Amino acid sequence: MKNTIKNSHLIKFALTVAGKIQLSKVNKASKNCRKASMQTLRQILNYAKDTEFGKAHNFSQILSSKTDDELVSLYQKNVPPQDYEDLRPYIERHKNGEANILFPGKPKMYATTSGTTKEPKWIPITNEYYENVYNKMSKIWLYTFLMHRPKCFYGQTISIVGKAIEGHAPDGTVYGSVSGVTRRDIPAFVRPIHSAPDAVFAITDYTARYYTIMRIGIEQHITIIVTANPSTIVEMQNNVNQFFDDYVTDIENGTLNSKLNIDPEIRKTIEATLKPNPKRAAELRALKAEHEIILPKHYWPDFQILTTWKCGNTKVYMEKFSNSFPENTLYQEFSYFASECRAGLVLNGKNDTVLFPHYHYFEFISAEDLEKKNPKFLQLHELEKGKQYSVYVTTWSGLYRYPMNDLIEVTGFYNTIPTIQFIQKINGIISMTGEKLHERQFIEAVHQTEQETKIKLQFYVGFADVENSVYHFYYEFKDCNLPEEQVEFFNKTVDEKLKEINIEYAAKRDSFRIKTPEAHRLQKESFETYKERCILGGARDGQFKLNLLMQDEKRHKMFKELVTE
Repeated sequence: MKNTIKNSHLIKFALTVAGKIQLSKVNKASKNCRKASMQTLRQILNYAKDTEFGKAHNFSQILSSKTDDELVSLYQKNVPPQDYEDLRPYIERHKNGEANILFPGKPKMYATTSGTTKEPKWIPITNEYYENVYNKMSKIWLYTFLMHRPKCFYGQTISIVGKAIEGHAPDGTVYGSVSGVTRRDIPAFVRPIHSAPDAVFAITDYTARYYTIMRIGIEQHITIIVTANPSTIVEMQNNVNQFFDDYVTDIENGTLNSKLNIDPEIRKTIEATLKPNPKRAAELRALKAEHEIILPKHYWPDFQILTTWKCGNTKVYMEKFSNSFPENTLYQEFSYFASECRAGLVLNGKNDTVLFPHYHYFEFISAEDLEKKNPKFLQLHELEKGKQYSVYVTTWSGLYRYPMNDLIEVTGFYNTIPTIQFIQKINGIISMTGEKLHERQFIEAVHQTEQETKIKLQFYVGFADVENSVYHFYYEFKDCNLPEEQVEFFNKTVDEKLKEINIEYAAKRDSFRIKTPEAHRLQKESFETYKERCILGGARDGQFKLNLLMQDEKRHKMFKELVTE
């Protein structure tokens, strides 16, 4: 099946014009990234100088600096790094209706994501950030697709986004998915590129959501898939393997499987877009007769681009479907991107994000200095190829010297701007597929489970198994004879507590991107045995320390050897 979407040439023309305009601004900034960085810092400080935060941190005084060096020095002197817990009191005041606290006025919306405590982070998205950063970057992003695959918009796009509006803050300001809002707000003439209606992303049951996305998509001429997490592709393909015959029946009859757990109003909206398509159903049945396993390269032979995270842990998931798409497919890194900051874009069609100093102000700490009490903060122009750094951002949405808790590596330069790749989360955070599970959350979940179940531990530790998308939790129980069903009950409760504590973990578990954690019973005095082995291996007794949540196969192997038979 091959058909060109309506207005494809107009869409291509409009995206090319808009993209080239914004790309020219990137190119201008890239000629002198230091100058662009200093201009951005001044603009953000001037924007927020009359807010409560700006007055308390002497933004006006900082702006009186005569030189760039003085500007940076005064900024660092007056504004210490601000993690989310530092900013939470200000954000709470915005949520409860106050204006001009972190930024002028009130935010357009909030993006919610997991934090290091039980309370999620509410990331403010101001109108200035949304209009001047997010929208403009989206135009460049879509244009990069055309740069590398000129025919990519001749077909439709499966774009996996969150629900645009999930709820409201106490003052009525919405919170939800920024990507969902962006998708919702695109110009009407561009909307035909999306394969499914927005209502699909309001389906709460993940099996039903994946089914609906793929039931609609497999009927169509899909040329692009956009999703941050490659684990989503794995689950979508699993859904195809499980429900292919049901898809075909639905396509033939213009229906949506009545057994799916979908809210009636959402179902009604989606079903209104469906029509019987016996021709496509026959094509799909013929494909199944020809191939033992039906893959995207079979039902989407003209597929062009898959853009998803490829760096850090996510490369493991990419390997699971590397041969599933047509040979000509462009696998493009999603770019270094988080709720707090859309830092830049991949322009070369590969894995290297070009940071945008004309949109954000960046600072960095070298990997070698991370453990120092007073590390040196570096500017964008001071970074070196091949070295790794921790990233701090200042944005138009009230984040000032905000630690992203990410380790990145400089891979090269786009004129003077460093290009980067994400390496891993830092500071006790594990993220196999975007869950950002913090060590302290694991500790809290275990402690809550002890209190609730009355089952006590001597020691515990957890490891992330990225290859298999599962956490392994090791427990040394005070009662060495604890029945196996009690061990499983304890582990199940820890899992449930983690879902309550971390909203991203809950979403990944519910969507099958992370499997049920596996429990392992440790021998008596397992920590002491582990420590002794480490010291015999050269570790210093006085400096010995152990994180309780890790992604470290060397240490994991040592604990596997301490499991009871």
